[in-house]
Amino acid sequence: MYFAALLARTEDGWEASDTELDDVETLSDLADLAREASPEEDTVLVLIEQEDAWFGVVRVDGEEDPRIYVSDAAAAARSAYGELLLTDELLGREPGADDGPDLDSLDLDGTEDGESDDAENDGDAVASDAVPHSPVGDSEILDDLGIGEKELRTLEADDALGTIAEALGASEVLETVR
Repeated sequence: MYFAALLARTEDGWEASDTELDDVETLSDLADLAREASPEEDTVLVLIEQEDAWFGVVRVDGEEDPRIYVSDAAAAARSAYGELLLTDELLGREPGADDGPDLDSLDLDGTEDGESDDAENDGDAVASDAVPHSPVGDSEILDDLGIGEKELRTLEADDALGTIAEALGASEVLETVR
């Protein structure tokens, strides 16, 4: 289960709307969805929470590139919605780095079909490319809205969205869509 909501800042405060991410395939789609929630190009926050395992915040300010924070990259990587947020840039990888091994550089010595003596070492190579079990992204994403980097990094996934909404003065509007 996941929960996703848009919080759009307006002249009258924050407006919340729940959103389905089923039709969102890319980060660009998500940013466009957020921009549609605020015709005045004000700040829009996309808040995503999945099974109390991780949460993410995407901030869209007008036509600027979206800013992203994910509380646990490894947990998010196991989710289709998390994969939307975990761009190569966010993870510090070269674009396309996760496309698998370069076939020209493989040492094909005939042992591919069976187990090699180095089977245990093969796991180490995969682990070095693994997504970290830690926060990734812009930890200062909510600084100007009253939630500093240190506070954001200490939020637990099970109550993070409520804590964020409370700090913004938007807890009532978020609860109406929850």
